[in-house]
Amino acid sequence: MKKLLHMEAYSRKRADGSSCIAPRMSYQELAGRYGTPLLLLNCHVLEKQYRRLKRALPGLDLFYAIKTLPHRSVIETLNAAGCGFDVASCGEIDLVEECGVPAHRCIHTHPIKRPEDIERSLDYGCTTFVVDNPIEIDKFREYRDRARLLLRVGFRSPDAVVDLARKYGCPPGEVPALLKHAASAGIRIKGLSFHVGSQALNSGAHADAVRESAEIIRYCRESRLARLDILDIGGGFPAGYSREVPDIEEFCAPVRKALNMLPPDVSVIAEPGRYIAAPAVTAIASVVGKAMRGNSIWYYLDDGVYGSYSGKIFDRAEYPLEVLKKGDDLRRSVLAGPTCDSIDVIAEDLMLPELEVGDLVVGHLMGAYTMATATDFNLFPRPRIVVMGNRSSGIGESAVLEMRG
Repeated sequence: MKKLLHMEAYSRKRADGSSCIAPRMSYQELAGRYGTPLLLLNCHVLEKQYRRLKRALPGLDLFYAIKTLPHRSVIETLNAAGCGFDVASCGEIDLVEECGVPAHRCIHTHPIKRPEDIERSLDYGCTTFVVDNPIEIDKFREYRDRARLLLRVGFRSPDAVVDLARKYGCPPGEVPALLKHAASAGIRIKGLSFHVGSQALNSGAHADAVRESAEIIRYCRESRLARLDILDIGGGFPAGYSREVPDIEEFCAPVRKALNMLPPDVSVIAEPGRYIAAPAVTAIASVVGKAMRGNSIWYYLDDGVYGSYSGKIFDRAEYPLEVLKKGDDLRRSVLAGPTCDSIDVIAEDLMLPELEVGDLVVGHLMGAYTMATATDFNLFPRPRIVVMGNRSSGIGESAVLEMRG
């Protein structure tokens, strides 16, 4: 059941330079209106982040990685802004189709696919796929006339918090053999793909991967192995959690320079997720209990690492936290989640004013890999999602949409 609440908004800047449009209704009023735990999704911030990245990477087509925050309002907002979408499952294809996304603005980037994943994607009209080994290439023998493939190459980034090249991507030296294998089956590889990892504090590895890809493309063209004309540079553009990260213009400058090494007729695409989604969500939780354990006060919240803060476990994220209660008498504190598992700890060794049951704790930059990886452990309810400014659904700038899930 959808419910509308009129609400004003104002703009402010975060420390990392990203935009934040916050409600004039206070967090206490939001918690009183909707209860906690609560996630506030701001669609204006999604659009602003998308456009900032477009300006930082001019000429590239961006395909939002749906896995980051697979919410209908996110898809509708970015679709209206002209963004494409990176899908990796039948469920994600169902979501973009329900939101009216044209199939030609989608790519299927999961390197390992079931037959039904391929068939569902092709039935929808999404015809670009990523592969990284001979077995995956062979799955497209019967679809050789309907699909175009990108070969994922594994480039490692020692600075990335999440190393994606460990699990996917062929070594650069295997590219010629894989191209020959595809050609022998009548399957054409149209380009290369890579993802150097997530949350790197500089783009050196990203730029290096672009340069190495340019060399591979030139070699393959000169040796007539394949005329590769697409390069997918993946995602990994960072969000400013607890560590300071470069402004996106600064981060992308080395990447832009490296892209100049590509032949001029190569089309370049990217798969951003975290940079677009992270700043768009704020989490509000309540203190439901407290206890003295050793020399620290433990505060138990109605949200934790099995809920919105799941990215602390799965994504190694340290979210900026804020308590709304003010005071000069600070006590050593621990913030813990509501489940009966001892792993469910959000943050330790914090110096906080003493909180009481009912006080609020706010988490910032909570849009990436939080709701997406939340669980139903202990059957505690997942946070309610309140959506602000979804104009593509006919909901104006001053409205909030209440939804579950």
